Amino acid sequence: MRRLLYDLAADDETVRFSPYCWRTKLALAHKNLDYETVPWRFTDKEVIAFSGQDKVPVLVDGDQVITDSQMIAEYLDETYTNEPPLYGDEPARALTNFVRSWTDRVLHPVLVQILVPDIFARLAERDKQYFRATREARLRCTIEELAERRPGAIAAFQTALAPLLATLGTQLFVSGEAPGYADHIVFGALQWARLMSSTPLFDAGSPLGQWMQAVLETYGLQ
Repeated sequence: MRRLLYDLAADDETVRFSPYCWRTKLALAHKNLDYETVPWRFTDKEVIAFSGQDKVPVLVDGDQVITDSQMIAEYLDETYTNEPPLYGDEPARALTNFVRSWTDRVLHPVLVQILVPDIFARLAERDKQYFRATREARLRCTIEELAERRPGAIAAFQTALAPLLATLGTQLFVSGEAPGYADHIVFGALQWARLMSSTPLFDAGSPLGQWMQAVLETYGLQ
């Protein structure tokens, strides 16, 4: 059965930078499921019109079409019950939901302030007008104004990392002894930063960098 994942790409289609697509790629690897990726860009709305919406990730699993990283994770756990669970027991699921809320409401907003100008610079030309219009409307400032605020945004990012660094100081992974979906969620945000920031936001040899490498090595990814 052919399994396809529509995956957000920069101008260089080998650069796949969506934090939500990374959540899904790690979830698929966790479930030992093979898949192919289809590079997708912001203005390729018609390409995924079959999914009934206009954002990635979109997973096509045989005759099933699933959108939204959270819905995909739920689908994978419900469908592939013989493979390792993404969440574990109910308390672990509840804690993973907390990690998702922290990532979406704390970590992502500070990274947006840093990354939007860098993402804009690396997009395909056909995406730039759309990206500028939508992000400037959402953030109520220009991309250039965001770039000027970069030092303060980086300081806010470093502050936001405190609970993650404290956790990784006492255990190997966010989920404990092995990575789970909570790790996938946080990894997606930091991979977004690592791939798209014009300056390094953390060192490869730092605890964050080592944890990210350990997640990738667990799943045989690079």
